[in-house]
Amino acid sequence: MSSGWADGNPDAQLDLRGIACPLNFIRTKLALERLLPGQILQVDLDRGEPQQQVTQGLESSGHGVICCEHPEQQGAVRLLVRCYGG
Repeated sequence: MSSGWADGNPDAQLDLRGIACPLNFIRTKLALERLLPGQILQVDLDRGEPQQQVTQGLESSGHGVICCEHPEQQGAVRLLVRCYGG
């Protein structure tokens, strides 16, 4: 289990760059179902609509979301998602 909210060591990772809405949100939700409450999922997404749709959907489901710049690709973002219940 992850010891810190954004400690740089996610419990699972998804690369959804180039994946259209709503598929990226569905894949993110499925990945979260495999995690324990409090664990962290790292999701790489395209900036814009995918970022907005996934972030809003996760927050409305009760998950915590931190958004930061993707370290390797312009036009992409990295979400750190804390699985609800943690």
